[in-house]
Amino acid sequence: MIRITIVSALNRLSLSPFSCSRNISTGVNPLYFQFSPCLYAEPLKKKKRLDPAIIKQREERRRKRLEKQIRRLEKNARQLKPIDELEVPLNLTYEKRERQRELPPISPEEAEERALLLKEWARYKHSQHLADLQMIDRIIFAQQKALDELRKESEELYLEAIQIDPGLIPFETKGPVHTPPIKDYDSPDGEYVDISRKWS
Repeated sequence: MIRITIVSALNRLSLSPFSCSRNISTGVNPLYFQFSPCLYAEPLKKKKRLDPAIIKQREERRRKRLEKQIRRLEKNARQLKPIDELEVPLNLTYEKRERQRELPPISPEEAEERALLLKEWARYKHSQHLADLQMIDRIIFAQQKALDELRKESEELYLEAIQIDPGLIPFETKGPVHTPPIKDYDSPDGEYVDISRKWS
Protein backbone atom coordinates (compact mmCIF):
# COMPACT_ATOMS: atom_id res chain seq x y z
CA MET A 1 0.00 0.00 0.00
CA ILE A 2 2.81 2.41 0.91
CA ARG A 3 4.67 1.51 -2.27
CA ILE A 4 1.62 2.29 -4.44
CA THR A 5 1.29 5.71 -2.74
CA ILE A 6 4.97 6.50 -3.38
CA VAL A 7 4.74 5.44 -7.02
CA SER A 8 1.60 7.55 -7.60
CA ALA A 9 3.27 10.53 -5.93
CA LEU A 10 6.33 10.14 -8.16
CA ASN A 11 4.11 9.89 -11.23
CA ARG A 12 2.35 13.12 -10.24
CA LEU A 13 5.69 14.83 -9.70
CA SER A 14 7.00 13.71 -13.06
CA LEU A 15 3.98 15.31 -14.76
CA SER A 16 4.46 18.68 -13.02
CA PRO A 17 5.95 21.59 -15.04
CA PHE A 18 8.85 21.92 -12.60
CA SER A 19 10.02 18.36 -13.06
CA CYS A 20 12.64 19.42 -15.57
CA SER A 21 14.29 21.87 -13.18
CA ARG A 22 13.93 20.14 -9.81
CA ASN A 23 15.67 17.05 -8.51
CA ILE A 24 14.01 14.67 -6.08
CA SER A 25 16.12 12.90 -3.56
CA THR A 26 14.75 10.22 -1.24
CA GLY A 27 17.92 10.09 0.78
CA VAL A 28 18.20 7.05 3.11
CA ASN A 29 14.52 6.80 3.96
CA PRO A 30 12.26 6.26 0.90
CA LEU A 31 9.35 8.02 2.66
CA TYR A 32 11.41 11.26 3.08
CA PHE A 33 11.24 13.48 -0.02
CA GLN A 34 13.54 16.50 -0.33
CA PHE A 35 13.33 18.98 -3.21
CA SER A 36 16.32 20.97 -4.31
CA PRO A 37 15.70 24.70 -5.14
CA CYS A 38 15.48 25.95 -8.74
CA LEU A 39 18.82 27.32 -9.83
CA TYR A 40 18.69 29.23 -13.10
CA ALA A 41 22.31 30.30 -13.43
CA GLU A 42 25.32 29.80 -15.54
CA PRO A 43 28.93 29.39 -14.52
CA LEU A 44 30.94 32.56 -14.10
CA LYS A 45 32.92 33.68 -17.11
CA LYS A 46 36.62 33.62 -16.77
CA LYS A 47 38.12 37.09 -16.67
CA LYS A 48 40.21 37.93 -19.65
CA ARG A 49 43.60 39.37 -18.93
CA LEU A 50 44.06 42.59 -20.87
CA ASP A 51 47.28 44.03 -22.06
CA PRO A 52 48.41 46.98 -19.86
CA ALA A 53 48.96 49.04 -23.04
CA ILE A 54 45.28 48.60 -24.03
CA ILE A 55 44.13 49.63 -20.53
CA LYS A 56 46.41 52.68 -20.72
CA GLN A 57 45.00 53.63 -24.15
CA ARG A 58 41.42 53.38 -22.84
CA GLU A 59 42.25 55.56 -19.84
CA GLU A 60 43.97 58.08 -22.12
CA ARG A 61 40.91 58.19 -24.42
CA ARG A 62 38.57 58.66 -21.48
CA ARG A 63 40.75 61.45 -20.06
CA LYS A 64 40.86 63.26 -23.43
CA ARG A 65 37.08 62.98 -23.77
CA LEU A 66 36.60 64.49 -20.30
CA GLU A 67 39.05 67.32 -21.06
CA LYS A 68 37.18 68.09 -24.28
CA GLN A 69 33.86 68.26 -22.43
CA ILE A 70 35.41 70.55 -19.79
CA ARG A 71 36.78 72.88 -22.49
CA ARG A 72 33.36 73.00 -24.19
CA LEU A 73 31.66 73.85 -20.88
CA GLU A 74 34.21 76.57 -20.10
CA LYS A 75 33.70 78.09 -23.55
CA ASN A 76 29.92 78.14 -23.09
CA ALA A 77 30.25 79.53 -19.56
CA ARG A 78 31.54 82.85 -20.93
CA GLN A 79 28.42 83.28 -23.06
CA LEU A 80 25.56 85.06 -21.33
CA LYS A 81 22.14 83.49 -21.42
CA PRO A 82 19.92 85.46 -23.81
CA ILE A 83 16.93 87.22 -22.27
CA ASP A 84 13.88 86.76 -24.45
CA GLU A 85 12.29 89.98 -23.19
CA LEU A 86 15.25 92.05 -24.40
CA GLU A 87 15.51 90.46 -27.84
CA VAL A 88 13.92 92.39 -30.67
CA PRO A 89 11.47 90.20 -32.61
CA LEU A 90 12.47 89.51 -36.23
CA ASN A 91 9.20 90.87 -37.64
CA LEU A 92 9.97 94.27 -36.05
CA THR A 93 13.45 94.19 -37.55
CA TYR A 94 11.96 93.54 -40.99
CA GLU A 95 9.35 96.30 -40.53
CA LYS A 96 11.91 98.90 -39.43
CA ARG A 97 11.73 100.88 -42.68
CA GLU A 98 7.93 100.84 -42.66
CA ARG A 99 7.74 101.99 -39.05
CA GLN A 100 10.38 104.72 -39.35
CA ARG A 101 8.92 108.23 -39.43
CA GLU A 102 10.31 110.75 -41.84
CA LEU A 103 10.18 114.14 -40.17
CA PRO A 104 10.37 117.30 -42.25
CA PRO A 105 13.77 119.01 -42.17
CA ILE A 106 14.21 121.85 -39.66
CA SER A 107 14.92 125.30 -41.01
CA PRO A 108 18.18 127.00 -39.92
CA GLU A 109 16.20 129.68 -38.02
CA GLU A 110 14.31 126.98 -36.05
CA ALA A 111 17.56 125.14 -35.25
CA GLU A 112 19.17 128.40 -34.04
CA GLU A 113 16.12 129.20 -31.89
CA ARG A 114 16.17 125.73 -30.31
CA ALA A 115 19.90 126.01 -29.55
CA LEU A 116 19.43 129.41 -27.89
CA LEU A 117 16.46 128.11 -25.88
CA LEU A 118 18.52 125.13 -24.69
CA LYS A 119 21.39 127.42 -23.60
CA GLU A 120 18.99 129.71 -21.77
CA TRP A 121 17.43 126.75 -19.98
CA ALA A 122 20.90 125.51 -18.94
CA ARG A 123 21.78 128.99 -17.56
CA TYR A 124 18.50 129.12 -15.61
CA LYS A 125 19.02 125.67 -14.05
CA HIS A 126 22.62 126.57 -13.15
CA SER A 127 21.57 129.78 -11.36
CA GLN A 128 18.77 127.86 -9.58
CA HIS A 129 21.27 125.24 -8.37
CA LEU A 130 23.64 127.95 -7.08
CA ALA A 131 20.77 129.70 -5.26
CA ASP A 132 19.79 126.42 -3.59
CA LEU A 133 23.38 125.80 -2.45
CA GLN A 134 23.68 129.35 -1.06
CA MET A 135 20.37 128.98 0.83
CA ILE A 136 21.52 125.65 2.36
CA ASP A 137 24.84 127.22 3.38
CA ARG A 138 23.02 130.18 5.01
CA ILE A 139 20.72 127.83 6.97
CA ILE A 140 23.62 125.66 8.18
CA PHE A 141 25.67 128.74 9.15
CA ALA A 142 22.73 130.26 11.10
CA GLN A 143 22.08 126.93 12.85
CA GLN A 144 25.72 126.54 13.85
CA LYS A 145 25.86 130.15 15.10
CA ALA A 146 22.73 129.60 17.23
CA LEU A 147 24.21 126.38 18.69
CA ASP A 148 27.48 128.14 19.53
CA GLU A 149 25.58 130.93 21.34
CA LEU A 150 23.52 128.34 23.21
CA ARG A 151 26.67 126.50 24.27
CA LYS A 152 28.05 129.72 25.74
CA GLU A 153 24.88 130.10 27.80
CA SER A 154 24.36 126.50 28.98
CA GLU A 155 26.13 123.23 28.19
CA GLU A 156 23.10 121.15 29.27
CA LEU A 157 20.74 123.00 26.92
CA TYR A 158 23.28 122.60 24.09
CA LEU A 159 23.49 118.81 24.65
CA GLU A 160 19.68 118.63 24.68
CA ALA A 161 19.48 120.68 21.47
CA ILE A 162 21.82 118.44 19.47
CA GLN A 163 19.84 115.29 20.35
CA ILE A 164 17.81 113.74 17.50
CA ASP A 165 14.09 114.33 17.94
CA PRO A 166 12.21 111.17 16.85
CA GLY A 167 8.88 113.03 16.85
CA LEU A 168 10.15 115.83 14.61
CA ILE A 169 8.46 114.36 11.54
CA PRO A 170 5.44 112.41 12.80
CA PHE A 171 4.09 109.93 10.26
CA GLU A 172 0.77 108.25 10.82
CA THR A 173 -1.39 106.44 8.31
CA LYS A 174 -4.86 105.09 8.68
CA GLY A 175 -6.32 103.16 5.79
CA PRO A 176 -9.27 100.94 5.10
CA VAL A 177 -9.33 97.77 7.17
CA HIS A 178 -11.48 95.90 4.65
CA THR A 179 -11.43 96.16 0.87
CA PRO A 180 -14.84 95.76 -0.76
CA PRO A 181 -15.05 92.85 -3.21
CA ILE A 182 -14.82 93.53 -6.92
CA LYS A 183 -17.94 92.48 -8.79
CA ASP A 184 -17.49 89.55 -11.22
CA TYR A 185 -13.79 89.20 -10.31
CA ASP A 186 -12.29 85.84 -11.27
CA SER A 187 -9.80 85.13 -8.49
CA PRO A 188 -6.61 83.34 -9.60
CA ASP A 189 -5.96 80.01 -7.91
CA GLY A 190 -2.19 80.48 -7.77
CA GLU A 191 -1.30 78.01 -10.51
CA TYR A 192 0.72 79.04 -13.52
CA VAL A 193 2.37 77.43 -16.50
CA ASP A 194 6.12 77.98 -16.67
CA ILE A 195 6.93 78.57 -20.34
CA SER A 196 10.46 79.85 -19.77
CA ARG A 197 13.14 78.08 -21.74
CA LYS A 198 15.48 75.79 -19.84
CA TRP A 199 19.23 76.29 -20.27
CA SER A 200 21.68 73.58 -19.39
